[in-house]
Formats: sequence, C-alpha cells, structure tokens
Amino acid sequence: QVQLVESGGGLVQPGGSLRLSCAASGFTFRTYSMRWVRQAPGKGLEWVSGIASGGVDTYYAESVKGRFTISRDNAKNMVYLQMNSLKPEDTARYFCGTGVTGTKVESKGTQVTVSS
Repeated sequence: QVQLVESGGGLVQPGGSLRLSCAASGFTFRTYSMRWVRQAPGKGLEWVSGIASGGVDTYYAESVKGRFTISRDNAKNMVYLQMNSLKPEDTARYFCGTGVTGTKVESKGTQVTVSS
C-alpha cells in the first residue's frame, strides 16, 4: 500500500528556508504525479504544489508561487519542497500525497513553524 513519510520540518525565522522531503514506497512512484498540501492551525487543508510523474511539469498555489519549488527524484522515490522566503502564514503541517491536485491526506506530515 501507499506509504509516505515526510521530514525536514522545523522552526525557522521569517525570511528563512527549509527543504521538506517525502519518502515514498509501496507503489510505482515514477508513474505517479505527486503533491504537497498543508494545514495551518485551526484551518482546512490547502493545496500547495504538484508535480507530474516525469518531474517537468510543476504547479503552485498563488500563495507560494515564486518562493517554493517542488522537485522529485524518481531513482530515489523522493519528492521535495524547497521553501524560501518563508512567512509566518506558511506555518502549517505539510503533507505529501499522490496526484497533482486534491487535498487527501495519506500520511503524518511534518510541522513547519515560521516565527521570530
């Protein structure tokens, strides 16, 4: 079955950077598009970014466009989210998932806190 394990979250100051990682197993990773979604405290799930199976086509929410970069390594079954110029409003629990769009959560996520 699909197993996704996120890592790389933490506490960072505004303007800082973090790189999230997602290790995938249990399915043919290279044939699946992938996504990142997030959930801020007290709010619903928000789609953040998606990437096609080949890694060329990428998609971003307006709120993160120009600051976040999604990528993947099909040889390692990994998907990444490079987050730069972080803002307090980026504070959330981040989840990776299969598919470019949608907000279904299939994993435990990793916490990102942006605060001075």
